[in-house]
Amino acid sequence: MRATAALLEQPGQPFVLTEVDLDEPRPDEVLVRLAGVGICGTDLEFATFFPTPALLGHEGSGIVEKVGAHVTSVRPGDSVTMSFASCGTCTLCRTGSPAYCRSFDAVNFSGRRPDGSTAVTHEGREVNAHFLGQSSFASHVVAPQRAVVRIDSSLDLLRAGPFGCGFQTGAGGVLNVLQPRPGSSIAVFGAGAVGVAAIIAASLSGCAVVAAVDVNPAKLEAARGYGATHTVDSSAGPAADQLAALVPEGFDFVIDTTGREDVLRTAVESLGPLGRAGVIGVGPSESMSFDWRSILNGRSVTGIIGGSSLPQVFLPKLLELNAKGQFPVEKMITYFPFEQINEAVAAVRSGAVGKAVLTF
Repeated sequence: MRATAALLEQPGQPFVLTEVDLDEPRPDEVLVRLAGVGICGTDLEFATFFPTPALLGHEGSGIVEKVGAHVTSVRPGDSVTMSFASCGTCTLCRTGSPAYCRSFDAVNFSGRRPDGSTAVTHEGREVNAHFLGQSSFASHVVAPQRAVVRIDSSLDLLRAGPFGCGFQTGAGGVLNVLQPRPGSSIAVFGAGAVGVAAIIAASLSGCAVVAAVDVNPAKLEAARGYGATHTVDSSAGPAADQLAALVPEGFDFVIDTTGREDVLRTAVESLGPLGRAGVIGVGPSESMSFDWRSILNGRSVTGIIGGSSLPQVFLPKLLELNAKGQFPVEKMITYFPFEQINEAVAAVRSGAVGKAVLTF
């Protein structure tokens, strides 16, 4: 079938709207008609180097149009959001940890199905697609069943897409991994969409101190509306000194969403004894380094993918919290028509919007 897509013809170049051809869904695949798709920092990062021609996008939501013969979790007409793919057969998938699937890179970042094929072609050329199980910068998606999550039909589909990655990642890092006790302290480095989700989750967990750390005063001011009890403007002076003034004995938990070596070092060094650092961000730094004394006294550093969630369980819970007004991320969403994808990308890069969602 034909679909409208935003192709990346060359790394680092603007997206080009065009028509592509999609395969019919295989026995374990689902055809979804998109209602909306969020733009995530991971899309922008991979757009600088992913093999082209490429179809990115991984925060999609919509309506199921067709299902393969072996699909049992959804049926045509269901409202769905989509998340990362996983093999479903390795030990980690079978024990409820698909975010750490042993084939995670192959099934999410190769641009291909496990057998090396692609469901997307453009003018006879094979397109590198299947990005994080979706490639949802398109009007329609052929996705594996394991990447598709059925949600209640009463939920706002346009709002649901970013829960599949950004919001799930930030919230899951707190709720599923760090699990802070009431009265504890946490610092969240980076007050973008992922950081805000972590701040809301920390507030829901009853943390007494929720410190948002960023260089953007507008983001810090907004963070207070999401539950941050304190803000640290690291452009106004060393963040380490400001954090030490807030919690002299050291924080119980920190979350880094920036992927910057200097920021993560500050985060780890701000921990108190037995403090735990969650590393979420994919950013510009290829390596991380610490003074060896930084992780004495029981401190630990944990890498977190996809909020360590089982999407079919975690996403409906988050969306239910949102529907009840307890996870109010919709305040940061700005909607753009799909045709304005490049304008939306520019707004995300500049920090003019918290979360951009493209609508179809």
